[in-house]
Amino acid sequence: MVGSFFACHLFNNDNMIRLFVGLGNPGPEYEQTRHNAGFWWLDAAARELKLSLAHDKSFHGLVARASVNGQSVWLLAPQTFMNLSGKSVAALANFFKIKPQEILVVHDDLDIAPGDAKLKLGGSHAGHNGLRDIHAQLGTDQYWRLRLGIGHPGNKAEVLNWVLKKPSPDHRIAIDQAIDRTLKALPDFLSGNMEQATRLVHTSKPPRPNKPKPPADADSAPTATGA
Repeated sequence: MVGSFFACHLFNNDNMIRLFVGLGNPGPEYEQTRHNAGFWWLDAAARELKLSLAHDKSFHGLVARASVNGQSVWLLAPQTFMNLSGKSVAALANFFKIKPQEILVVHDDLDIAPGDAKLKLGGSHAGHNGLRDIHAQLGTDQYWRLRLGIGHPGNKAEVLNWVLKKPSPDHRIAIDQAIDRTLKALPDFLSGNMEQATRLVHTSKPPRPNKPKPPADADSAPTATGA
């Protein structure tokens, strides 16, 4: 099934993503919170690849493995809580000798609007505690990140409460749509075509809301009295 999914793609094993990491917090109380957007993406990727995540205590997380073009590819949802995510990522990456540039970390991002997403290699952790620990455990920032927008509450003091709460129904729909759109880059991630993956993520925009209809002409608009 995985092989047929990528049948039309040319592979570059030097650039392919071998470890997909979705960030979040374990436990039912966090399952639907904004901070778990990375888990949502990873679950969707597992469904796309017909894989099942299972707990592996050696890697402190939920893990699934696929074989793509003769290479093992891993999906990982750390179960360490967000601020210790690097413990899980480094354990698996070091064991299987996966280079930082072969890792894609999917996470929530306050600086991007719900429904939008960005892809980049390297850079600051921007205060995200999951990325902060991955930086520390890998000893580098040179891994890929897929940033799923969750929006900002507008007040720095409200950020913690914001990320640990459920998004509004409209925002959740927008985030789910961004997940669906960015999953279209999965064949490119796995074939090593990161330029194409970047173009796809950055040119795949959320649908524009319908513009409100202009008001009827004042002279012809009906009135309450019918005059």
